[in-house]
Amino acid sequence: MEYRRLGKAGVQVSALSLGSWVTFGQQISDDVAAELMRTAYENGVNFFDNAEAYASGRSETVMGNILRKMAWSHETFLVSSKVFWGGKLPNQEGLSRKHVMEACHNALRRLQVEYLDLYFCHRPDPDTPIEETVRAMSDLIHQGKVLYWGTSEWSAQEITQAHAVARECHLVPPTMEQPMYNLFGRQRVEKEFARLYAEYGLGTTIWSPLASGLLTGKHKGGPQEGTRATLKDYDWLKEQMAREAKEKGEKVQKLGEIAKELGLSLAVFSLAWCLKNPNVSTVILGASKVAQLTENLQAVEAQAKLTPDVMKRVDELVGI
Repeated sequence: MEYRRLGKAGVQVSALSLGSWVTFGQQISDDVAAELMRTAYENGVNFFDNAEAYASGRSETVMGNILRKMAWSHETFLVSSKVFWGGKLPNQEGLSRKHVMEACHNALRRLQVEYLDLYFCHRPDPDTPIEETVRAMSDLIHQGKVLYWGTSEWSAQEITQAHAVARECHLVPPTMEQPMYNLFGRQRVEKEFARLYAEYGLGTTIWSPLASGLLTGKHKGGPQEGTRATLKDYDWLKEQMAREAKEKGEKVQKLGEIAKELGLSLAVFSLAWCLKNPNVSTVILGASKVAQLTENLQAVEAQAKLTPDVMKRVDELVGI
């Protein structure tokens, strides 16, 4: 495994990490979830990503039970939560001080840890003053309940505003952002955030590196049965996958041909491509099977095969 600093922060995260969206507490059994975490940990993964919204909190409960069972020292791993969607009542959603604080306490209880290594604002909240949110996050850090806080799917302008507020009010600014990033989704990470890496030392914990499975090459005719896009309440993802499979099918095929030339599966190739970006701190993997995770972990070593010539071919094919 390769380890990278989380932006300018001193903490190091494994280049590949394991996320629980859709899978834990929903798509897979708790036993499979435990085997996924064990396999990841034994292969050097030290970051496990979660959120209060995942399976309405069940994902955190499942992960917390596994962490207790495994009895790993917290010094050897990082665990995260994200705050925004905690329920349907007025104060169970958004980034108000009340919800940020209560969501953190709920996450600590479900994950059965004394502190969160990383805590993300899952989306920007137009209904809460940004100073209120920054102050709440800063207070959680001063209380020792959170070590680093960040944002998820915030714009560069919103992140800049959070830093300005933190500087003016002598608060702790966000350390990292969790954006979507893959071969077909490059604009935000490569263009919009370009100045933030040097200016703020922004770290990134990227999600959807396989474009919800499109970059596995297995969904040429649309979402395959048994995948997350065919689960109940994920019709929006099924429609998105079907549309993108139709629009990008030819490019996926050509990317698969490049990957085959290198002796790699398209999935491993696509993950390795994400890792080649020096501004990516960690690539969050989603897996429902141990074999799938084991294969994807090969992406760290596969980076060496993506030479400048290969990267140029990819840019010419998918655009930048």
